[in-house]
Amino acid sequence: MNNKEKQEQLVEKRKTASLGGGEKRIEAQHEKGKLTARERINKLLDKDTFVEIDQFLTHRCTDFGMENKKVEGDGVVVGYGRVDGRLVYVYAQDFTVLGGSLGEAHARKITKVQDLAVKSGAPMIGMNDSGGARIQEGIDSLGGFGEIFFRNTISSGVIPQISMIMGPCAGGAVYSPGLTDWIFMVDKTSYMYITGPAVVKTVTNEDVSHDELGGAYPHSFTSGVNHFYCPDEDDAFVKVKTLLSFIPSNNLEDPPFVETEDDPERLCKALDEIVPDNPNQAYNIKDVITEIVDEGYFFEVHENYAPNMVVGFARMDGHSVGIIANQPTHMAGSIDWQSSMKSARFVRFCDGFNIPLITLVDVPGFLPGTSQEMGGIIKHGAKLVYAYCEATVPKLTVITRKAYGGAYIVMCSKHVKSDINFAWPSAEIAVMGAEGAVNIIQRRDVEAAEDPAAKKAELVGAYQDKFATPYIAANRGYIDDVIQPRETRKRLINALSALINKRESRPAKKHGNIPL
Repeated sequence: MNNKEKQEQLVEKRKTASLGGGEKRIEAQHEKGKLTARERINKLLDKDTFVEIDQFLTHRCTDFGMENKKVEGDGVVVGYGRVDGRLVYVYAQDFTVLGGSLGEAHARKITKVQDLAVKSGAPMIGMNDSGGARIQEGIDSLGGFGEIFFRNTISSGVIPQISMIMGPCAGGAVYSPGLTDWIFMVDKTSYMYITGPAVVKTVTNEDVSHDELGGAYPHSFTSGVNHFYCPDEDDAFVKVKTLLSFIPSNNLEDPPFVETEDDPERLCKALDEIVPDNPNQAYNIKDVITEIVDEGYFFEVHENYAPNMVVGFARMDGHSVGIIANQPTHMAGSIDWQSSMKSARFVRFCDGFNIPLITLVDVPGFLPGTSQEMGGIIKHGAKLVYAYCEATVPKLTVITRKAYGGAYIVMCSKHVKSDINFAWPSAEIAVMGAEGAVNIIQRRDVEAAEDPAAKKAELVGAYQDKFATPYIAANRGYIDDVIQPRETRKRLINALSALINKRESRPAKKHGNIPL
């Protein structure tokens, strides 16, 4: 065979390898409303930037007739390319080849790009569409998963790790996405679970579908496993690109800066009237967020899970920021164990990747009740305390209305080392609300009065006037300034500018023991 023939042979081998499991299986994939591995990579990456690695790798299993089922690539496409000009590493499991099942060679391809991503300081994006462990390869399949999990863990906090669930992801396979920073699921075509419907039926006698057990909807609204609910694959690619636009490529870089025409001195006059006079009346904290951020754009994370806490990314004068806010329209903005975990994880990601934190506070307290106590509100609430205390990025806080009790402390107060704390004139900073305080500390005065109702109203009013204000906290230096609501945007941007070179460290240690 001469050189020309060898070159032609390479072209043919690439063509064959690119077809994966063949035309019929590709058609079957499309009939399910799913793209192939290579189609997905091309959708995500900038045109003509993908460089494939290990296209010709095959498994070496000879049991159960596997020596006759060798397909070059072994059911996963790996390599690197660019998203909006930035380097990323990717893998996409190919369901057309042995159901995308993971064996030794398949795992080695994934771990190779995981290692390269860490060395290169670039995000790692995995597209999961797999039947799980390749049973024919036995312990080698399990070992492959373990190698991937180890790299997920070592990479954590070093490079962003993103998991796109584009089909089945079951059994041990779910722990790789579970260890990554962000999970995207596609409605109706993706699902994640430890044990499938058949096993559930056998063990618990429950009848449940794949989608009910592990679909995008239950994991977005109920379990909180999924961060981004996507109606289709195209939406998933758009959201991944949007996420990448807010975060740095690694923990040694700053987040991307985006020029804006939104005036950093812009006053937000609508905020002057956004807080109702009635303390029991709700307002939407997202209206505050969109008013103060650049171009009114807020990229929400975990939108459908624990909606009493709002978290997500935005920009202030072109700089990426992470926003955490109580939501008065849900449970009055109180903190429960689900919202504690949701916000704690978001705070830790932002801190790990140099993204300043802005916290908007309107919280009446932690949610009471036996379900919360038995659900572990103490340990889960402690996660949020831990995350804020641990964080060393610039931390800014604005109290818009209520900040009561332990929830005041937890929501990035001066006492957990927030850098700059503002309050609106409507802020109420106290151990508890006026009526609750009077019921406890002045109950006898009320009971002894000729008109208990009138006396109680008088005492509640006096308590509100004296204690339910931002000024005692400001007198103590716990609030750095009381500001007009309309000034919020420009005061936050000014503070961020002052803190841009902030340096802060914590005592040297192997690692802390976060309450899990």
